[in-house]
Amino acid sequence: MKKHMQNLLLALLGSAAVFSGSTAMAATFNDVFQAAAQMNAQAKRSQAKIDDLTEETRRLLNEYKTVLKEVEGLKVYNRQLEKQIGNQEQEMVQLAASIDEVTIIERQITPLMLRMIDGLEQFVELDAPFLLDERRGRVERLREMMDRADVAASEKFRRVMEAYQVEMDYGRTMEAYSGIHSINGQERDVEFLRLGRTALIYQTRDASMQGVWNKQTRQWEELDSSYRTQITKGLRMAKKQLAPDLLMLPVAITD
Repeated sequence: MKKHMQNLLLALLGSAAVFSGSTAMAATFNDVFQAAAQMNAQAKRSQAKIDDLTEETRRLLNEYKTVLKEVEGLKVYNRQLEKQIGNQEQEMVQLAASIDEVTIIERQITPLMLRMIDGLEQFVELDAPFLLDERRGRVERLREMMDRADVAASEKFRRVMEAYQVEMDYGRTMEAYSGIHSINGQERDVEFLRLGRTALIYQTRDASMQGVWNKQTRQWEELDSSYRTQITKGLRMAKKQLAPDLLMLPVAITD
């Protein structure tokens, strides 16, 4: 019995020892688990920081690449701009030279235009006396234009040449127009027939009288009634009331 009690005591002591060891081991495991949990949390925070830094680095790298592209683009733009500025400066030099040339030409061409206007005026006065008011007015407007500073020399020259062209065209056209003409000291309403510069003829409205301008004597001469029909025909042709046809007029008026 005594031996049995000793064995039981030993078993109890052994169990107590085992139990006491298990409790100590559990406490150790808890410490390990807590330490591991803390390490995992710290690792997660560190990884998050690393991820943030990586993303920030990637963003900064992309921005850097973008800036590099913009800088390269600006370099290309600046090179092109420098070329354009160089070309513009060259054009400005050429333009300045052209302006100087134009100024010289203007000084030379102005006296020429004035002489041309004088010549045109003399021509009108020596020519057959048709549309005198219109033609003299054209010359007068040219003289007034020459005194205007707001009209360029090129435009002045164009208008002078235009006036010359009008006078040249008179020699190639046929025209009928109305006017007042002095016949035997009386003002009569007549129709004028101009055949280029070959003939200038008038006929009264009632076709009772007609005459022709004599270039040699620079006088009006009356025509007899034998020309009445031809003159009337010529007037209708000039007004495009008849198709062009042969006109029988005195040869003397064509000299």
